[in-house]
Amino acid sequence: MMEERMGNCWSYTKDQFDNLEKHTQSGIEFVERYSKFVKERSEIEISYAKQIRNLSKKYQPKKNSREEEENKYTSCRAFLSTLNELNDYAGQHEVIAENLTSQIITELSRYLTELKAERKSHFHDGRKAQQQIESLWKQLESSKRRFERDCKEADRAQQYFERMDADINVTKADVEKARQQAQMRHQIAADSKTEYSNYLTKFNQEQNEHYYTLIPNIFQKLQEMEERRIERVGVSMKTYADVDREVLPIVGKCLDGMTKAAESIEPKTDSKQVVESYKSGFEPPGDVEFEDYGPGQTMKRTVSETSLSNSRGEAKERPGGGKSKGKLWPFIKNKNKGSGPEDFSHLPPEQRRKKLQAKIDDINKDIQKEMDQKDALTKMKGVYEKNPQMGDPASVDPRLVEMAMNIEKLQSEVQKFEGWLAEVEGRLPSRSDPPRRQSGLYESQNSNSTMVDNNCAQDRESSPDGSYTEEQSSETQVKVAIANTPEFDDEFDDGDEETLPTIGTCKAVYSFEGHNEGTISVTEGELLFVIEQDKGDGWTRVRRNEEEEGYVPTSYVEVFLETNTKGAMTYI
Repeated sequence: MMEERMGNCWSYTKDQFDNLEKHTQSGIEFVERYSKFVKERSEIEISYAKQIRNLSKKYQPKKNSREEEENKYTSCRAFLSTLNELNDYAGQHEVIAENLTSQIITELSRYLTELKAERKSHFHDGRKAQQQIESLWKQLESSKRRFERDCKEADRAQQYFERMDADINVTKADVEKARQQAQMRHQIAADSKTEYSNYLTKFNQEQNEHYYTLIPNIFQKLQEMEERRIERVGVSMKTYADVDREVLPIVGKCLDGMTKAAESIEPKTDSKQVVESYKSGFEPPGDVEFEDYGPGQTMKRTVSETSLSNSRGEAKERPGGGKSKGKLWPFIKNKNKGSGPEDFSHLPPEQRRKKLQAKIDDINKDIQKEMDQKDALTKMKGVYEKNPQMGDPASVDPRLVEMAMNIEKLQSEVQKFEGWLAEVEGRLPSRSDPPRRQSGLYESQNSNSTMVDNNCAQDRESSPDGSYTEEQSSETQVKVAIANTPEFDDEFDDGDEETLPTIGTCKAVYSFEGHNEGTISVTEGELLFVIEQDKGDGWTRVRRNEEEEGYVPTSYVEVFLETNTKGAMTYI
């Protein structure tokens, strides 16, 4: 009846202590094996992601290489987009590996430690209960054997007394002694019987409690522990699937990006790009004139004004008065293996125009960079003049002079290339595309620079060898540019300045007393907004609120720029 009340609980297997111990041990080994499986899967994902990233990096176009030039074609850009999407795709496999480690491997490792400790505790209690019942059983057996021995001794003593009592030759004293001995043995047997009875009662009680209370409770705890283990394995398996499912949307976006990149390929556009890249700008040659070598005709070879050999219009006269043979540009390969002349005169007109325009843009970027650095140094010099203990203003002068010379030199370079560009555009046939954009530094002097550029072009045309000296034209252009360039406003004057956007935050490492104009006082530990980075002058522009802003030494604050800020970095 008791076993029927136990139902399907583990108490029904109260006599299978060793088998349950083996079963729970195999359950722990299963969890360890599953954890090892997930760990190996995570390692595979990391290795796969690494190989995918290396593959994407391997096929990325190298800087200043032919592959980078090819990126102007839609097919090459599509391939580059595919490589970038593939790199993001690899990142999702790294996410899978990271989530498998954090959500399954780490959790199962911690759970296994707890599970082993709990199992050890339960089986320790079970063994202790078994040892207790076995100890009681041994005591019962010992009392039983003692009771059996004492009974046999009492029987022998009784028989001896009866023999002595029946023997007429035995003295009365011996008979009395035998009788007392028999009585004593009977008393010892009676005491042993009582002791045995007590031990038997106690053992039965303990045994009943052992099999119907202690062991069932321990087995119930083991059952609950095993069910939690099984449930935990199920949760881990579900998490294993969810980890993959979570990255599927992003993986799908990566694949959609690859598909979109493939669909963006436009053969017609690439064909037009080939024309744009390689068209020379030459006009088609005219008809070749007939040269008569018949009788009475002068045997003198002349070159047609419109022939292929004169397509550049730059045939030079020979020392003897004749003309050298012109170069057949459309059909003869360029044998100039070096970088070519500075003015790119070895290139066809259209290609030369593009190279010159690119060169002008690059020099203008360098000019702007130099101007930014010069402004920063000028600002720092002003701070030093107002606050001498922070630095010597004279120490900045050599660098300012050097920057001014660099800017002047770069401006001269721009004027020189602008002149060559004007020459090329004057030679090219009329095009339907709009006039080229003037460089940003000289947009306000279009008319003046155009006049000077034309003079440069005329000087070059009039040179006997096709070259000319730039000093006169460059000097004129620099003067015109300087005369027409608006002066820069003082950067410390914030009256008409628009409110700058916040690009990050900073924390004051030290206190700073901003007594000078343009600075702001801060206290140690204070948090402020960054609105302008350090441009090399050792000062960072910060804002406390909408009305308080100014400069603080960069070394006095720890800056945290927003991740989307260009060139984001932390200064300490």
